[in-house]
Amino acid sequence: MTVQEKPYPVVSLMVDVFGDWLKHRREMREMHEMDAANFNQIAGELRMSPNDLEELVRQGPHAADELPKMLVALGIDQEALARTEPHVLRDMERVCSVCNHKRQCDRDLAAGNAAKHYEEYCGNADTIDGLGPRVHQ
Repeated sequence: MTVQEKPYPVVSLMVDVFGDWLKHRREMREMHEMDAANFNQIAGELRMSPNDLEELVRQGPHAADELPKMLVALGIDQEALARTEPHVLRDMERVCSVCNHKRQCDRDLAAGNAAKHYEEYCGNADTIDGLGPRVHQ
């Protein structure tokens, strides 16, 4: 891509970030406008509490972006996990979404040493350690 094709990459990035923020605000408004019975039904269908569902929506669509990267770093096949243990994967996504250790996780993933340190902070560590051999690459 030449400079002429994308002359203002910072502006483009800011427009994308702002667009994502507006979309998230719209999702939050829709959630708050939904009546409690429908919201509780959706939470039940997802097998989570209404409070957990509200927290997930509040975190936004990229709240669990670290999980696929962590699974790769640990040699776990996410597709196999989704086939064999879909509820486990969904719970892992929920735990990752509300994690308070994202910076540490992102640093370890970027440095390539997540496999050495994830047990120190990852809320999914026990689940990961308990996964069977059929999901490892």
